[in-house]
Amino acid sequence: MVAVALAFAVLEIGGSVADVGLVLAAGTFPLVATVLVGGVVADRASRRAVMVAADLVRVSSQGAMAALLITGAAEVWMLALLAAVAGAATGFFGPASTGLLPEVVLAEQLQPANALRTSAVSAGEILGPIVAGVLVAAAGAGWAIAIDAGTFAVSAACLLALRVTPRAREQRSPFVTDLRAGWVAFRSRRWVWTFVAYFALVNLLWGAWGTLGPNVAERDLGGAAAWGAILTAMGVGALAGSLLAARVRPSRPLLLAAFTDGLFALPLAFLAATSSVPLIACGAFLAGAGMALTISLWESTLQHHVPGESLSRVSSYDWFGSLAFYPLGLAIWGPTAAAIGVSTSLWLSFGLAAVLTLVLISVPDIRRLPAVPEEREPWVPSSELGRIVSEAPADPGLLTDLDDVRGAELDD
Repeated sequence: MVAVALAFAVLEIGGSVADVGLVLAAGTFPLVATVLVGGVVADRASRRAVMVAADLVRVSSQGAMAALLITGAAEVWMLALLAAVAGAATGFFGPASTGLLPEVVLAEQLQPANALRTSAVSAGEILGPIVAGVLVAAAGAGWAIAIDAGTFAVSAACLLALRVTPRAREQRSPFVTDLRAGWVAFRSRRWVWTFVAYFALVNLLWGAWGTLGPNVAERDLGGAAAWGAILTAMGVGALAGSLLAARVRPSRPLLLAAFTDGLFALPLAFLAATSSVPLIACGAFLAGAGMALTISLWESTLQHHVPGESLSRVSSYDWFGSLAFYPLGLAIWGPTAAAIGVSTSLWLSFGLAAVLTLVLISVPDIRRLPAVPEEREPWVPSSELGRIVSEAPADPGLLTDLDDVRGAELDD
C-alpha cells in the first residue's frame, strides 16, 4: 500500500515528482545502512523481540505520518524523515525474520513455510496497490497510511503470541567481533556469496524495468492502465510461483533457483521487442513466478545449511548485498537510455542478465549443493585418536575403523 499512498501523499501536499523520488528513496537507504547491524543484534538477542521492536517503531513512524497528513500539517521533509525511520526498522526486521523461522518450524517444513510467507507477500503486492488506490481516492493518502500503521500493530501482536523456545546464550563477544564473524561465515560459503553477488547485479539490471517500463507504457502501450495490468500479472505470477514452491522438493535447490530466477529477464526482452500488452504481461507473469520460487528456495537453503547462531548475520549480508546496487540501477538506466535508446538499453539489460545466469550455473557449488546437509559421521580430535592408538596398538581392526572417521588426522 505504501508505495502508492506515499507517492500521492507527497503530491497532495504540493510536492513535485522529484520530491516523490526523494521520499521513496529515503525509505531504502536507511534499510541498507542498518541491515548489517540488524543481523548482529538478531543473532545476539531474541529474534522475536527484535521483530516486535521493529514493528512498534513502524507503528509509530507510520502513525505519525498519517496524523500529519490527516491534519494537514505534513511537509515533504517530515515524510522523508519518517520514511527513513521505517526503513531503518525494516533493516532490523528482515534478518531477524529469516533467523526466526527455523526456531518455530520443523526442518522438513522450512520450504513450505517460506513458500507460505512468499505467498502472503505476493498477495499483498496484488491487493495492496488496489486497496491503496481506492482509499486515496475515497479518503486521502493519510488514511491509507493509517491503516498501514495498524498492520504493523497486528504483526507485533501476532509475534508476541508466538511460542519460541529460548536459545542458549553464548558468551557475549564485542559487537565488531560478531559482525566480523558474520562476514567470515558469509564469505566461507562460496555458494552464499556467489548467489548474493548474482542478486546484486540482477537488481542493478532490474532497474531498467522500473525506470524504462513506464516510459514504454506511456509511449507505446496505452499508458498507466496497461502498465498496471502488466504489474498485476507479475504479482499473480509471484503468487503462483510461491504456491508451487510449497510442493517442489528439488535435490539441488540452488540449481533450480538459478534457472527460475533467470526468467526475470523475459519481460525485459518482450518490452524491447513488442508493443503487445498480453505478451509482455505473459513475460511478467513468468518473471514473477520465477522470482517467487527462487526466493523460497534460497531462504530454505540458507536456513538448512547456515548454523542458527550465525543465520541472521549471514542473512543481513545477503540483504545488504542484494539491495545495495538497486538504487544505482534506478539511477543509471535513464541516462543510458538517453545515450543509446530505450529499446537498446532493454536489450542490453536482458543480454547481461542471461550471461549472469549462465555464469551462476557454471559455479560447481551452485550445481551440487544438496537440499539439506549430508549426515556427518562423528569427528574425533587428533589427540584423542592418538590416545586410542597408544592404548590399543594390538587391535588389528582399529586403524581400519579410524580411517572411517571423516576429517580425522593422526599425529606422527
